[in-house]
Amino acid sequence: MKLQLNREGSVNGATIGTLYADARRLCYTLEDEVREVPGVQVGLWKVHGRTAIPAGEYAITLEDSPRFGPGTLTVNNVPGFIGVRMHAGNTAEDTDGCPLLGLEVADGTIVGGTSRPAVTLVQNVVRAALARGEHVQLTITNAGTVI
Repeated sequence: MKLQLNREGSVNGATIGTLYADARRLCYTLEDEVREVPGVQVGLWKVHGRTAIPAGEYAITLEDSPRFGPGTLTVNNVPGFIGVRMHAGNTAEDTDGCPLLGLEVADGTIVGGTSRPAVTLVQNVVRAALARGEHVQLTITNAGTVI
C-alpha cells in the first residue's frame, strides 16, 4: 500500500499536510517547520525538536512504543532522526518532528477531538494492509514538489 503525505508551506513553525492511502484522502497532518535544504546533510539544517523530517520514502510499520503504546505507526529509517512516530496531538508544540494526525485543521492546528480518531483510522488502514501481506510505503513531498 502507498501512503502519500503532501505538505503545504510552513507557517509560524507549523506545517499542515494531507495524508492519502492509495489516492484516498485519510486525514490531515501537522508537523514542525520544514527546514530541509535538498542535497545538504540533515545535521546542517535540523533544529532539534523543531524540524519536520526530510521529504522522501519511508517504510511504515506498527510497533510497540514506550510512549505511545502498542500498534504505534512508526516511520522507519529517517535520516538524522530517531523514533519517528505518527501520533495524536494538536499543535507544533506536541511534536518533536513526528507527523501528528487529525481529521480537521484550523488556523495551523489540529482541531481538538479529531486527532485520536485520525490515528485510529490510519492504524486500521495500515494494519489491514499488513495483514494482506502488503508493504506499507510512505512518500512525503514538500510544497511545490511535483510527484
